Amino acid sequence: MQPLLPFFREAGTGPGVVCLHANASTSSQWRPLMAALADRFHVLAADSLGAGQSPAWPAERRVSLHDEVALLEPVFARAGAPFVLVGHSYGAAVALLAALAQPQRVRALALYEPTLFALLDAEAPPPNAADGIRATVVASAAALEAGNPERAAECFIDYWMGTGAWAQMPASRKTAIAASVANVRGWAGALLNEPTPLAAFAALPMPVLYLVGQHSPASSRGVARLLTQVLPQVRVVEFEGLGHMGPVTHANTVNAAIAHFLDAL
Repeated sequence: MQPLLPFFREAGTGPGVVCLHANASTSSQWRPLMAALADRFHVLAADSLGAGQSPAWPAERRVSLHDEVALLEPVFARAGAPFVLVGHSYGAAVALLAALAQPQRVRALALYEPTLFALLDAEAPPPNAADGIRATVVASAAALEAGNPERAAECFIDYWMGTGAWAQMPASRKTAIAASVANVRGWAGALLNEPTPLAAFAALPMPVLYLVGQHSPASSRGVARLLTQVLPQVRVVEFEGLGHMGPVTHANTVNAAIAHFLDAL
């Protein structure tokens, strides 16, 4: 059986930087950051399973975040060691597990709201801060079962970006997002069932830039509360007026903070 190979974009020369995107997105979300860094870094941005041009989400088995890490091995190898991992949301959760798996390869982490919801359930069973995303997944899944992928996407996008965000989105973006949300139950399963305990992240030796949005949902802010208590070399930056999708809606603002962090390493 041939190994799955991810699609990735590549630009620049210098120390390696690997960028991992959010759910319902692709590596294209990092194009502005790649352009900003390419004069001094070798930047790679990969599509996750079922996103963009990477292989489809496997239908025959449950996928874990560790499967996402394994998919990215060719990208990590091409980046050279040590490299920096930049991640947003689901991509930031994958980045954390990649760093845990081989910390000697990772020079630093720049993370915008990793969505490791299992940490919230491990701290205290529901009801807790993950209830909102759980309800969103149930609503999106029901819409998919009813044959309405646009409604499924609306539930998902409005949770992360605010009520009415889907309605205001250009039609040109909606088709790809509605198609990607077919994997919503798989995303949730990977994030809510990840067994890695919170204490494990205390062993990460590298500097971590942890970015959060002032107006982000309780789920991702709850994960931030937990992780920032244990990461030993963490610096937290909160963006006033931004939400969970800050790297997309306010790319220049977020990318400037990431670039500053990388240039100071």
